[in-house]
Amino acid sequence: MAEQSKKKRAVVVLVVIALLGGGAFYWRSKQTQAAEPAAFHGNVDIRDVTLAFRVNGRVDEVLKQEGDHVKKGEVIARLDPAPYKLAVAQAKKAVEVAKANLKLMEAGARREDIAQARALLKERKAARIRAEDQLKRLEPLVDAGAATNQDLVAAKSGAEQARAAVSAAQAVVAKTVRGPRVVELAVAQAQVEQAESAVDGAELNLKDTELVAASDGVVVTRAIEPGAIVGPGSPVLVVAVTDPVWIRAYANEAQLAMISPGTTVNVYTDARAGQPYTGQVGYVASQAEFTPKNVETEELRTSLVYRFRVIVEKHDDGLRQGMPVTIRLANAAPASAPRGEAKNDQP
Repeated sequence: MAEQSKKKRAVVVLVVIALLGGGAFYWRSKQTQAAEPAAFHGNVDIRDVTLAFRVNGRVDEVLKQEGDHVKKGEVIARLDPAPYKLAVAQAKKAVEVAKANLKLMEAGARREDIAQARALLKERKAARIRAEDQLKRLEPLVDAGAATNQDLVAAKSGAEQARAAVSAAQAVVAKTVRGPRVVELAVAQAQVEQAESAVDGAELNLKDTELVAASDGVVVTRAIEPGAIVGPGSPVLVVAVTDPVWIRAYANEAQLAMISPGTTVNVYTDARAGQPYTGQVGYVASQAEFTPKNVETEELRTSLVYRFRVIVEKHDDGLRQGMPVTIRLANAAPASAPRGEAKNDQP
């Protein structure tokens, strides 16, 4: 009996020791988890811009090579401008013609113009009288057989044409004496404005023979060489946007309450150990999605997560597009620096 009692006490002691050890391990693991700040995983967002001319033409110059840096507003390629310079000159001449016509109409008819119109009317009336007299002479001759019906038809046609010419000359005299109507002046003014708009369009096309960078970046593809004929929208250069730098990262449901637009975070990369970048959360998605396969943590790949964007404040060439990164809240220093991270949160 004494031996059995000793065995029972030994078993109880072992159970108590096991429970105490398990409790201590559980407590320490919780403390470790509490000490470690939340980590988010993602990648530097890939943002490319395909640059193309708005107008067609022959490529004159391509000023950048692959790998070159470009600045916003910098000229990076040119088309042959000669056809567009010619179009501008022609459009300006059309404006001069339209303005001269408007000025002439506003000035009204001169005395010489009125006299010329009346002289033309007098000439047309005389021609009508001659045509009508010839018709009168032919009619009895046709009856007597001294002229043909064809001669009579021709005389009638000539008389009708002479009367029509008199009517047209009378209208010219009336218009010349009266001067241009309000609606005619309005049409002339509209023609001037239309010609001026054509100049604006021609000058815009000439300006667009220079291709400028839409943002700061690095050329990743040079698709066209000088001498090539390109149409509107044909790719010339592909530029990777470098400013601003965005991070595309993901948070699970438990982490979602830790971030919101404006939250300051540190961005860690393997290439820059101990020197995190500082950024701010700029956007948090309102809908959950399955974690993309390019996220580095396997345990998250089958989880529903929320995408968010980090805008890096001070960046350099160390942040390359597509690079995997780890993100931690700026006010929570890690207990031990993970691979590519350090306790020092200053970039």
